[in-house]
Amino acid sequence: MSTFLSSPETLSIPEALARAHAHWEAGQADQAEQYCQRVLAVWPGQTDALHLLGLMAHAYGNLDVAIAHIRQACMAPRVPAVYWSNLAEMYRQKARLSEAEEAARRAVAIDPALAVGWNNLGIVLQEAGKLQESLAGLERVITLRPDWAEAHNNLANTARRLGRMDFAEQHYRQALTLNPNYAEAHCNLAFLLSTQGRYDEAASRAQCAIDINPRMIEAYVNLADVEVCRGRHDAALRTLDMLVVFAPRHPTALLARAKVLRQLDRLDDALAIATEAVSVAPQTADAHYVLALVCQALGRADEALVHFEQAAQLPGTVTEQALIGRAGLLLEDGREPEALIAFDQALKAFPESVPARASRAVIRRFEAGDPDIAALEAAVAQSGYRPLAEQIAAHFALGKAYLDIDDPEQAFRHFEEGNRQKRATFSYDTSLTEQWMERLALALSPARYERLHGAGEPSELPIFIIGMPCSGTALVDRVLRSHPRAARAGELSALRLAIEGAGVFPDWVCALDDAGVQTALRQCGQAYLTRVSPLAQGRAHLIDKAPGNFLYAGLIPLILPGARIVHVRRDPVNTCLACYTELVDGPYPFAYDQTELGLFYRHYERLMAHWRAILPREHLIETDYEAVIGNLEGEARRLIDFLDLPWNDACLSWREQSRGMTRIVNPNQIEQPPRKSPQSRWHAYAPYLGPLLEALEIAAP
Repeated sequence: MSTFLSSPETLSIPEALARAHAHWEAGQADQAEQYCQRVLAVWPGQTDALHLLGLMAHAYGNLDVAIAHIRQACMAPRVPAVYWSNLAEMYRQKARLSEAEEAARRAVAIDPALAVGWNNLGIVLQEAGKLQESLAGLERVITLRPDWAEAHNNLANTARRLGRMDFAEQHYRQALTLNPNYAEAHCNLAFLLSTQGRYDEAASRAQCAIDINPRMIEAYVNLADVEVCRGRHDAALRTLDMLVVFAPRHPTALLARAKVLRQLDRLDDALAIATEAVSVAPQTADAHYVLALVCQALGRADEALVHFEQAAQLPGTVTEQALIGRAGLLLEDGREPEALIAFDQALKAFPESVPARASRAVIRRFEAGDPDIAALEAAVAQSGYRPLAEQIAAHFALGKAYLDIDDPEQAFRHFEEGNRQKRATFSYDTSLTEQWMERLALALSPARYERLHGAGEPSELPIFIIGMPCSGTALVDRVLRSHPRAARAGELSALRLAIEGAGVFPDWVCALDDAGVQTALRQCGQAYLTRVSPLAQGRAHLIDKAPGNFLYAGLIPLILPGARIVHVRRDPVNTCLACYTELVDGPYPFAYDQTELGLFYRHYERLMAHWRAILPREHLIETDYEAVIGNLEGEARRLIDFLDLPWNDACLSWREQSRGMTRIVNPNQIEQPPRKSPQSRWHAYAPYLGPLLEALEIAAP
């Protein structure tokens, strides 16, 4: 077309466009825009001018304007393929994934050799959860441009989501070989290493990404995730605090903070932040997924189900997690038939899902030849292709399956490997634990306890259920929380956090005089009540079922003089056997080695003997798991009477009721009365429990 531009100078359209590009590349945006507008004044809809205006708008963060310009450019016939590719990327950034996929497919249809087009299509398909298609597209990019570091990084991202961990690591490292200062590849490799339990290297890679690009949000999030895996939640929050400076309302930053706060039981704060993330990015699956987790922790089951379902329906990479989360929520809510259906739905959508198959194993009985056994065996055989958490879960599920079909040798082979893999992810010293528990007892001598008694914050709200994990606390929780005057809170870390807020425990108790300790005790009580009171929802009592609170049992009446404590005991070997054969969720580092587990049980017994000697009878009641399952009504009435509550038949009829929320270690802890002595349950497995029996100083039968 021979159109010319006049005033103030005469230029052809190609010359004007060339000047626009030159000004843009020189950082002179105003001049570049002027030349583009002069072209469009003469030739409305001129594709190259519209495309450049779109690129400029995108660079300045005006994504809607950028999309409008480039979409208009793409309406012309014979438009270059790269324009469609750029439009696809902008749609992706706007989370309009279906439109992004359509644009990207148009690009590669126009030019099948366009590497950037295949790359953008691969990323869109990855985010839409179409991982096999994404992998094929990104492998094509590598074929077209084997020296493109970004393509190796993107291919690794898809491979990681497919569980092909070795393949993913190989391509992350290839990306870094091609570009050692590639911050995104360092960041993504950090995430992969964290899923494999390689936390030190993961932290180093995440920090490297931050050093290269101090504004990379995902690098801070990945570093925070590593700190969470190490159990250093405060360090995780400090890392995320850095994002407040330059990304205070970015959805990724908000969701990372909400997840950490949820793990710290700061549930109101977590809810506010997760809700803000959904308001900022209402069509983002991750936001709904995290909000569902927070609602679940708050006992708001109906709301959690809604957000799990929204997360599963929206395009994104958390569909599998959302479907499994929904099934797990139904299971926690006591709706086992619905949970089984939900797990089946997850497996229909994701037939290779190890988390879905392993989670479902908890509530089904296996038979010889069960196809799930073969599928789980195949999963553990692919150790380099699966995240460590999936490998561990598969081993525990297989252990349960082989126990179901009466093959204890195979069962304990898998239990031992699952426990070994889990134990290798953290440091734990049983002698230091023993010394610390001895110091707990020494810090509160009977004489000092008597002087401090009654100093805390008066409140009859909390009822603490304590004991070893897998000791039957879940069963007692079901009984007590069925009372209409008791609210269920699940396993909270609120007591530990309140005590640690006063300083290192028990050091602060020993360092202060009585007056100072009394002040600290009152502050601890106030801090605890501030955290948990919203969970009571107006009821007279709140059930705090965190077994590990036995460590602080001696402080509870000092912090909260009106609180009651229910200590649940169980046969020592059966308790430890349950810990070892169930993938316990919580701060239980002693549970993954038979010797360490047995020694910890003995430390627990000694500490509880001390607490028993100093705690007033009006604060502590003890019940045996075996007694509860053998005489449910008798023990239930004894417990309700201790709590000064009127009897209510709901405490016995909970099996038939629509059950409410609780976070329990394993629903199978709630058993029917046994047909033989529960103490003898472990006898059949004695040949596989040698280190445990030796540590417990119990002879094999």
